[in-house]
Amino acid sequence: MIRPKMGFIVFGVHKNGLQDPMGVPFINERIIADSKKALQAKGVDIVENDIVVAYKHEAREAFRKLKQDDSIDGVILFSGTWVWASELLAAVRDYERCGKGVIIWTYAGSQGWRLVGTLALGASFKEIGMKYRSVYGDDEATVDKVVAFSRACALRNHLNMMTIGAFGGRGMGLTCGCADPSQWMRIFGVDIDSRDCNDIIVQCGKIAPERVQEVKETLIRPLFDNMPPDDDVTDRSIRLYLALKDVIEREHFDMYVIQSFPGVADYYAASCFAQSMMLEQGVPCATLCDFNNAMIIYLLGNLSRDPVYYGDFQCIDKIKKEVKVIGDGACAPSLSAPRKARFAHHGLPTEGSAGGLSVEAVLKPGRVVMARLGRDNGEFEMILHRGEVYTPDDESLEKMRKESGMWFWPHAFIKMDVDYDFGVQVWDGEYITLAYGGDEIYNALKEFCYLLDIKVIEP
Repeated sequence: MIRPKMGFIVFGVHKNGLQDPMGVPFINERIIADSKKALQAKGVDIVENDIVVAYKHEAREAFRKLKQDDSIDGVILFSGTWVWASELLAAVRDYERCGKGVIIWTYAGSQGWRLVGTLALGASFKEIGMKYRSVYGDDEATVDKVVAFSRACALRNHLNMMTIGAFGGRGMGLTCGCADPSQWMRIFGVDIDSRDCNDIIVQCGKIAPERVQEVKETLIRPLFDNMPPDDDVTDRSIRLYLALKDVIEREHFDMYVIQSFPGVADYYAASCFAQSMMLEQGVPCATLCDFNNAMIIYLLGNLSRDPVYYGDFQCIDKIKKEVKVIGDGACAPSLSAPRKARFAHHGLPTEGSAGGLSVEAVLKPGRVVMARLGRDNGEFEMILHRGEVYTPDDESLEKMRKESGMWFWPHAFIKMDVDYDFGVQVWDGEYITLAYGGDEIYNALKEFCYLLDIKVIEP
């Protein structure tokens, strides 16, 4: 999981122990301390400024220090008392222009006219077109809002200057997964580095047999209920995984997409096993060169403690309000429960005649967040929804797995209370991608979209 690192600046003109006419300090040090502790308890690292900021020279110095540390994801402006907005505006604007998030946090109470100063500060940000959030209160719900925004800042900051490797071109005619390199750089700050699949195949031939055997013993044996056949298909599937790891490490790719078929799955091996292992190890990746899916996997993977799963939006039961999501042979094996994942062969000659190992699994029950990134007339949008993965009873499970004919591929059965007609209309692709978790993931994704001006659709 990503751990945000946020600057924490207390602002206010009534500082340095100044008291009101009743002898009460304007700045409540206890609330400030409690607020910082609450954030840290929820996984946010705090970088404190050493003084309360009230004037331009103080603001410039505070933000100069934050800019020197690129690992800081954004800034929390915590209201100590009233402040003149003009004293902070230029320094905060300069920092926000660096791509860092800004949130104002004002706690309840009349002391020091905190809310009044905050409203004036926020309105000044709006006047100049600055992106920011403002929250009010000291309860847990307010803290959660600050945490969600902080996680979104971290996602954005970590994403900036990443490189995604693209092996091959569009898979299976998947237009809805294509990417515009200029748009990805402009919106996400991510470079797309395209390579031929032959780079991987050449590397496959360089893999020593000892490395293949090591994968069997150290990765496969602990994670799977059975060992794969000792045959050429297994050998090629493992070599493809190792070759991908080698090329990604050599080229310093932070994530990747692969064409799979037509292509490498036709003349060497299907990428199912490789994708499964990469997902298990937290490497953002997607088949069919689906860039949008790779981005969602990056986002969800950094917000959840479990690996991410994706599969085809295969079937809807509108009466029961259930969805069946079948992965095309790939699944992080640790997601399978109560039975451990097993191996099967890929099974579809129309999607890779060379064959390859695929993963048989039924996903463990739990609360999940589902997401899909896409474009409407060239503009990014993100579809978000919540659901509950469940395990059908044994009789129903056998029947439901055989309905598609691909019973040996990964299955997820999800209860979703949603208008499916609307969902089918707006869903941006064939895949549902999900992560185990609840509102903490959902809200962070919404804040990420806010920061990057991505439209959110909630079916």
